[in-house]
Amino acid sequence: MRKLFFSELTSCKETKLQSATHSWLPMDKGKLSKFTGHSSSSSSIESLMKMPEPPVLPHFKPADYVDILAQIHEELEYCPPDEKSCLYLLQFQVFRGLGEAKLSRRSLQAAWEKASTIHEKLIFGAWLKYEKRGEEPISDLLGSCGKCSQEFKLLDFVSQISADSLGISYDDESDEFQGSPVVHFRIRDDMIACDRRKLAALSTPLYAMLNGGFKESHLEVIDMSRNGISPIGMRAISKFSLSGRLPYLSAESILEMLDFANKFCCKGLKDACEQKLASFVSSRQDAIDYMECAIELGCSILAASCLQVLLNELPECLNDEQVVRIFSSANKQQRSTMAGNASFSLYCLLGEVSMSISATSDVTVSFLEKLVDSASDSRQKQLSLHQLACVRLLRKDHAEAERLFNAAFTAGHVYSVVGLARLASLRSNKHYSLNLLDSVMSSRWPLGWMYQERALYLDGDSKLENLNKATELDPTLTYPYMFRAASLMKRQSVEAALMEINRILGFKLVLECLELRFCCYLALEDYRAALCDVQAILTLAPDYRMIGGRVAAKQLRTLVMENVEQWTTADCWMQLYDRWSSVDDIGSLSVIYQMLESDAAKGVLYFRQSLLLLRLNCPEAAMRSLQLAREHAASQHERLVYEGWILYDTGHCEEGLQKAEASIAIQRSFEAFFLKAYALADSSLEPSTSATVVSLLEDALRCPSDRLRKGQALNNLGSVYVDCGNLDLAAECYINALKIGHTRAHQGLARVHFLRNNRTGAFEEMTKLIEKARSNASAYEKRSEYCDRDLTKADLQMVTKLDPLRVYPYRYRAAVLMDNHKEKDAISELTKAIAFKADLNLLHLRAAFHEHVGDISGALRDCRAALSVDPNHQEMLELHHRVNSQEP
Repeated sequence: MRKLFFSELTSCKETKLQSATHSWLPMDKGKLSKFTGHSSSSSSIESLMKMPEPPVLPHFKPADYVDILAQIHEELEYCPPDEKSCLYLLQFQVFRGLGEAKLSRRSLQAAWEKASTIHEKLIFGAWLKYEKRGEEPISDLLGSCGKCSQEFKLLDFVSQISADSLGISYDDESDEFQGSPVVHFRIRDDMIACDRRKLAALSTPLYAMLNGGFKESHLEVIDMSRNGISPIGMRAISKFSLSGRLPYLSAESILEMLDFANKFCCKGLKDACEQKLASFVSSRQDAIDYMECAIELGCSILAASCLQVLLNELPECLNDEQVVRIFSSANKQQRSTMAGNASFSLYCLLGEVSMSISATSDVTVSFLEKLVDSASDSRQKQLSLHQLACVRLLRKDHAEAERLFNAAFTAGHVYSVVGLARLASLRSNKHYSLNLLDSVMSSRWPLGWMYQERALYLDGDSKLENLNKATELDPTLTYPYMFRAASLMKRQSVEAALMEINRILGFKLVLECLELRFCCYLALEDYRAALCDVQAILTLAPDYRMIGGRVAAKQLRTLVMENVEQWTTADCWMQLYDRWSSVDDIGSLSVIYQMLESDAAKGVLYFRQSLLLLRLNCPEAAMRSLQLAREHAASQHERLVYEGWILYDTGHCEEGLQKAEASIAIQRSFEAFFLKAYALADSSLEPSTSATVVSLLEDALRCPSDRLRKGQALNNLGSVYVDCGNLDLAAECYINALKIGHTRAHQGLARVHFLRNNRTGAFEEMTKLIEKARSNASAYEKRSEYCDRDLTKADLQMVTKLDPLRVYPYRYRAAVLMDNHKEKDAISELTKAIAFKADLNLLHLRAAFHEHVGDISGALRDCRAALSVDPNHQEMLELHHRVNSQEP
């Protein structure tokens, strides 16, 4: 969303690169001028300091997400089956607003699974496909393992329609017919004989015509030349009246029959024609052509088939004006034909896709207006009004944006106050903006985004105080760190700015923050470090543009490279070992990026890249790297290993094991044995599995590999030995791993010391890890287990400072407070973290605390919210059952 919602983004053509970068980097091949030594450089710093305001996010962001999740869970328990998918869609929107990608996708999956109509099934199926774009090869991989992936398959409409809905729908056996049992229909020069009784049974209007008070009931020949039906079509209708089945005909003839069925209200015939036509829809143009017919004649089956084909081509189909016209011009009745009761879901999807293409386009506005029209309850109105308001704000349609933000805010969407405050500020009325925010903050527990927004309308110390408070309440907000770092750079305190931006990069990899750190390193003339950051940026986003979107990151990398001593391949491997050993994941990413430009084996490098990206919590980028590793595999057995990891990482463990075994059958290799051991250890809880895993890891270690991977294998082997109680062998594995630079083995060795009742040795081992590791929040957390209470408290405070997203420190502090009978403080400690982290364990513990103090409604609320995060958590289910039974 960066390109969509950051304001003041400008662009320039690549031909203007020199003028755009002149004040940042000289164009000659000599050393860069001192960044802060020239007025032009100072000007560049001032330009950078004009930071864009944080975006007004077009998400559903309830002020109390726990309350909304609890409501949704309760409604899911009691609502009819046909309402569940809409509730899961709302849950998806809540998690999307929280930035919880895995949870939001799981909710979308649940919406697809609980869909009660064909329209819902195809809409959510298309949405899942869109969310997982780039993962289609997984379907092929599953197919190669004999398993079919349902997620990317098109629905077979014809087979899903019950045969009971077809054929004769009017029981006429007891009726007496006045005319001849055979009636002939004249169509120009052709005469078609029909069974009067069977034809009359097709619909009430035909029955009235052929056996009622109309003159046709007494005629043996009826002229149908002006009813738009051809002789071929009429013969087919006659055969259908006798057998209930359509003969094989062209689409044109079936369209004639469909028109006839629509005129004479022949439901069975209409359904049969729709199904037959639905089977003809195979391309986008087919879908466009037939959709117009379906909408005109109210054919929901045919419309659904067309809709599926169009949605299956998202986002590309939205570049087709004919497709856009179908969706944007549909009135309420036409939307009902096209999507049944799922209009809101449809336009939710279309609006999201269109915003990703262009948030300010007329198409996006049109889709979101339809979304507002389709909203049926308060929460749907909050989301749709807020999204449309965000787009109107971007289009500078301020009056309409204000109306929509007001409507969303009135409907209960508190976050929409951000839009109202921005609009007031644009009118130079910052005082009103502050009053708006103060009124919201005084009426409820304030949140981090409220202080962040309030800071935008203040200056000096007051501004920084509000941003500091925003970070205290929600340390995941990016803007406060960037503003503080930028302010420090203005004051020429570049080292302090670097420390500030490193605070957030220590636990959250944000491209804009990497870009700002890149600028800090330029100011310090540390071009090697600057190169590291720009290469990390390019790993995550190859087409990223820097300096307000004006300059391609690749161009800046080229300029910096000219001022850095070039590494040989051997140098790169040495640097990679050093950074991997020091747990410098961003540095390791940068080295691999540079190595990929050489003639080295790219499959192995992309695979290493994927491992680092997973550690940095970038799963989508990691999957891209794995796909590239597969494409660049040097052999079939290597390719099978990467395919196994792709399947394993997407939840298909058994299929991943199959790929590992297939690779071993071709050639015994370290990576194949390692994959099999890893997947087996993760998929089976049987005690006998441990011996198999040990054997597989030993086989892996006997195969050629580099120290990086062998250290990981030794570490894993040590963990298995610890679980089996063989501490001597475990210690030997960890020591051998440390000898070849696998720094994380300190943690395993500390565990061995602890299990041998040597807490001092465990503490010292973790201290070594803390000293060596660049990213050491987890090391502090683990060391806290081997300390006395005071040191534990200090270590866990350090963990929260380094990585506020780690939940164990909050739980520990809350438990200590609870033990000291400080119940309110304990609950407050958990609430502080829950405000920005939707975590099952935090909610579980707070629910137990609420139950302990007798707050049954609070406990039940947390239980329900926690079960929204993980519906199958056994302890949570038990607590929910117990608390629910206590509710009055």
